[in-house]
Amino acid sequence: METVAKFEIGYSQSLNVSSQLNISLEQLAGKGISAAQLIEFYRTMSLVRVFDTKAIALQRTGRIGTYASCLGQEAISTAIGNTMAAEDVFIPGYRDAATLILRGTKMEELLLYWGGDSRGMNFSKNTQDLPYNVPIASQCCHSIGIGYAFKLRQQPRVAVVVCGDGATSEGDFYESLNAAGTWKLPIVFVVVNNQWAISVPRSKQSGCQTLAQKAIAGGFSGEQVDGNDIIGCHLKLQQAIDSARAGNGPHLIEAICYRLGDHTTADDASRYRDSEELEQAWKEEPVARLKKFLLNNQLITDQQLESIQQQCSTAVEASVQTYLNTETQTLSSIFEHMYQEMPAGLRAQLTQLESE
Repeated sequence: METVAKFEIGYSQSLNVSSQLNISLEQLAGKGISAAQLIEFYRTMSLVRVFDTKAIALQRTGRIGTYASCLGQEAISTAIGNTMAAEDVFIPGYRDAATLILRGTKMEELLLYWGGDSRGMNFSKNTQDLPYNVPIASQCCHSIGIGYAFKLRQQPRVAVVVCGDGATSEGDFYESLNAAGTWKLPIVFVVVNNQWAISVPRSKQSGCQTLAQKAIAGGFSGEQVDGNDIIGCHLKLQQAIDSARAGNGPHLIEAICYRLGDHTTADDASRYRDSEELEQAWKEEPVARLKKFLLNNQLITDQQLESIQQQCSTAVEASVQTYLNTETQTLSSIFEHMYQEMPAGLRAQLTQLESE
């Protein structure tokens, strides 16, 4: 028998669980990540964690709807936001607050979205970015159209699309990989493997040894990265985005992390998840890992950390007040923005509503 093809899936990590970096700070700076940049990574992840905690509190008190926490996924989301160019297009799932915030979305806009207000999807900046996507894996199909448009127009732009481990079992995901590979589109697929598709563990989702290897079936490369390692995530995403922009086609990054919270505020993960597993995951989480590294290497002081925390809390509270003070949309708004010219049937319904 003749072997016609062989494939390998690599795994990379730069900042390990013990907060040790596998290269020197000087070498890291040579790769474009300075000490100041590391502090900004920490600031963003801290901001998102404060925002996340506040959003859950708002849901529990009835001021937004069901909310999907991003607790434990701050590193990969922050890395995406820091590596994309303004002209690129981001296609999120529903736990990507850090990326959206870094790309200019206001926190009050995110709260409007989770509060059921359509104005939360009309971003004030980076208006070509797509809003949160709650259906599973359909955003991967959206990325194909966007990536194809870039290639057709010969624009040096990249589409970055995020989905979870559960999405890789959907037909939309496989169809998207096939199209991206066939047409060699400028797309970076990021699979955030947080180990749980609601209550279904990764071990029961797929017989594949890795999720990254699914890219091979699409005709392009895939790899794993420690999703709790902000530095490693940043470096790998930068490589993938630069490569796609240069016309080398798609790439898939599987970020290994852990969903530290419930699937959403409508879920109770304690009913299906082992407490010891969760306890171990907290020892590997991204924010504490980077914080320890900054302190150990005297790149930040306790006073600076306290200041960052206070600044994050102040910013989140201001956004919450802006959201709560936003005037409620009129009922007639449900008829708007659907058609350029409103059909007669809908106009009749609008007239009836306005007369009541």
